[in-house]
Amino acid sequence: MSKVLVTGGAGYIGSHTVKMLGEAGYEIVIYDNLSTGSAIAVLYGELIKGELSNTEQLAQVFAQHKFDAVLHFAASISVPESLEKPLAYYHNNTCNVINVLQCCEEFGVNRFIFASTAAVYGEIKNYPVQETASTLPINPYGQSKLMSERIICDYAQSSRLKYVILRYFNVAGADSSGKIGQMGKAAHLIRVGCDAALSIRPSASIFGTDYSTPDGTGIRDYIHVEDLAAAHVDALAYLETESPSQILNCGYGTGYSVREVLSKIKEISGVDFPIEETLRRQGDPACVVASGDKIREVIGWQPQHNSLDKIVSSALEWEKKKIK
Repeated sequence: MSKVLVTGGAGYIGSHTVKMLGEAGYEIVIYDNLSTGSAIAVLYGELIKGELSNTEQLAQVFAQHKFDAVLHFAASISVPESLEKPLAYYHNNTCNVINVLQCCEEFGVNRFIFASTAAVYGEIKNYPVQETASTLPINPYGQSKLMSERIICDYAQSSRLKYVILRYFNVAGADSSGKIGQMGKAAHLIRVGCDAALSIRPSASIFGTDYSTPDGTGIRDYIHVEDLAAAHVDALAYLETESPSQILNCGYGTGYSVREVLSKIKEISGVDFPIEETLRRQGDPACVVASGDKIREVIGWQPQHNSLDKIVSSALEWEKKKIK
């Protein structure tokens, strides 16, 4: 079985993918600085603590292990933070991609899976959005990811590299077995709502009630983290057949508003927690919903958890487990 490097494999999505890769029999090395990830979330493989900016250490890892593929998750992901610290985002999300690709070039690694984002589309005009839509990011986070995509594509044109770029929509939920879930401080809506239901935080917030949507709040396409992890395993299997490079959306094609999501959390938890309404956050589009047709057709992805109830229930159970 292949040996793979997973950068950021101790993080939320990375750790779920590592678990699935391990269960599938892959030999795995995880490279993570543990700034937002957790060592206890790594259930398979060898964890190496390191910075992607430390090119000497990174090259040593490549030299020692002879990887067949790289799955690159490591990134900063907060839209509001990216507006405050754009240089940090371009450094971590873009410059570090170059460091990893340079090692791929030096050590002959020709399969690359990149964790991108729906934020590359910006203000989406037509729904559900297809991969051929214009990419006009409205925040440094989206720009930093789009720049990385272009670097990967340009490098592939001049080399033997084959890639799958996966554009994530809104990821939530937790491992069905309850072994891992969201560990860090990320303030995603479902996590925040579950924490409000469990009195971990005093309330949940709605940022903007005047969007041009049916109830005035932002609409997002939520995908269960296990289905997203499975997309990476499917993408790796696809690249192992020497198939052409692809850019693919990862979403269900169904959108839920902020109000709908918070109502669902209240329904499942049985707790009528407080909700605060405040102004829009800069850099947030009104509606982001994926077309998931291409990923199903090209790599055979078949989501197993396409349900807001499942997503919320698994997230809530994980948050309960953390406070026990």
